[in-house]
Amino acid sequence: MAIRINCINKSYGYHQDPHHAIENVGWVNEETGKTGRSTRLEIYDWLKTQNGTAYVKDSTGNVAYVGTREHSNGTKFVQTYADKVWTDNLLSLPECV
Repeated sequence: MAIRINCINKSYGYHQDPHHAIENVGWVNEETGKTGRSTRLEIYDWLKTQNGTAYVKDSTGNVAYVGTREHSNGTKFVQTYADKVWTDNLLSLPECV
């Protein structure tokens, strides 16, 4: 199953970097139309242990896939990867309402 992440919610407070601030993501399965929300750690685990696929798409249809990362202090987070570079596409998404 593949999902397109279409919004994020950030937690407040100090974070090592902005990706750690992502608390929840909103998503849609474009094949079935199913939508949902998941925590950053739920998405991390789904991608890492269940071979899930997640991506973001910009207004022109370009796709950046979401990968799992781990900070040196052990914080698990997700980030987009495009053109062989870790990118900030998730941080560009609107807030989930």
